Amino acid sequence: MNNEVISALDLFCGIGGLSLGLEKAGLNVIGGVDNWDDAAKTFEHNHNGKRCMIADVSKIGGEEICKYFGISAREIDVLVGGPPCQGFSTVGKRDMSDPRNKLWEHYLEIIAQLRPAYVLIENVEGMVVSDKGGVCNNVVSSLNLIGYHAKWKLLVSANYGVPQLRKRVIFLAWLDGLSEPEFPAPSVNRYVTVSDAIYDLPSLEAGEFASNYTLPPLTDYQKARRGNNDVLMNHEAANHPRHLVELLSHIPDGGNRQSIPQALQPRSGFHNSYARLASNKPAIAVTSNMRKPSSARTTHPSQNRGLTVREGLRLQTFDDCFQVLGTRTSQYLQVGNSVPPLLGMALGNELIKAFKRNSKSKILNRRKKAPEAIPANHASEMDLFPTGW
Repeated sequence: MNNEVISALDLFCGIGGLSLGLEKAGLNVIGGVDNWDDAAKTFEHNHNGKRCMIADVSKIGGEEICKYFGISAREIDVLVGGPPCQGFSTVGKRDMSDPRNKLWEHYLEIIAQLRPAYVLIENVEGMVVSDKGGVCNNVVSSLNLIGYHAKWKLLVSANYGVPQLRKRVIFLAWLDGLSEPEFPAPSVNRYVTVSDAIYDLPSLEAGEFASNYTLPPLTDYQKARRGNNDVLMNHEAANHPRHLVELLSHIPDGGNRQSIPQALQPRSGFHNSYARLASNKPAIAVTSNMRKPSSARTTHPSQNRGLTVREGLRLQTFDDCFQVLGTRTSQYLQVGNSVPPLLGMALGNELIKAFKRNSKSKILNRRKKAPEAIPANHASEMDLFPTGW
C-alpha cells in the first residue's frame, strides 16, 4: 500500500490547523466540517479549494457528510477532529448541561456510520484532570463498543517543534484487526523559543500595525514560517490605554505583576495576569485572550502590548501565507482554538505508518465487519461523564 492515497476528513475543523498538519505529513484531506461561519471561511481561504461544510454535527450524520463532499463512506480512511466540551475546561465553572458536551456522543455516532479505518481525536488537557482521567477512559470504552481499539496520551506541543507548552489529549483509535498506530516520539532536542518564533516580525506600539517585513528571517523556524511570503498579514496590535502601556513598561522579559510599582498595581486579576512571555522559552498555551495582558502570560517579551494575531499564528506554527479572516476579535478566537499544524504533522506521520502496514483487502474486510451504528442498548454505557462530575 505504499502508493495508496490515504484520505482524511476533519470534523470540528476550525481554521484547519490539524488538516494542514495532516497534509504536510502526506494525507489527502477531503475537507472539513464546522459550525462556525468565520472559521469555515478562513478554512476555505487557506486550503487550496478544499470545502468546509457549515453544519451542526449534532444534527447531521455520515450520509449527509458524504453527500456534501460527493464521496462514499469507504473513501474516508481517517476521521479526525476534536469535539468541543465545556465540561472539560480547567478554567471557570463546569457546566455539564452545556449541549456541547453531547457532541461527543454525536461524534461517536458518525464514526460508527462512516467506519473509517483510523480515528484521531484531539482535545484539551482538562480531560485528564477531569475525574482523574476517568473521562478519557470512558471515551476509549465507548470506542470499544463500536468496534475500535483505542488509547490516549497527553502530548506537549513543544516536543514537536511548536514554540509553546500547549498540552493536548490525543486519542488514537483503529478498527479491530488493523495495525496499531503509535504516538509520535519527541522530534526536537531543543525547544523552539518565543524569540526563535517571532523576533523577525516588525516592532509595534499599542494600536499600530505593519504589512511589510523589516528584517530578514533570523532563525530556521522563522525561515520555515515565512517561506516565499512577502506580504505581512494579521500583524496589528491592540490599542491599549496609556495606563496599561505604562504598567507593562515596568515588567521585564519573562517577568510578572510583582515588578509593577504599588501605585500602578491593577485592582484585580490572577497571579499570572500582566505577565510577560519569556523570550528564551516556549510560550504557554496560546488562547483567544492573547491580546489581553490582564488575562494571563500573553504580553510580548519586550514590547508593551499583547500579542498580535500573526504572532499567535507563529506560535501555533502556521506559515505566514496563512491569512485569518473576520473581525479581529474573531481572528483571535480562531487562532486560539486551532491545532498547531506541526503537532498535526507528527500525528499524521504515525497514522500513515500504521495504515500502510495493512493490506488494502484487510482494511476493506475489517470495515465491512464493523457494526454500522451504535447499538441502542449501549446508550447508557456511552455516558462519557461520571454522575455528579
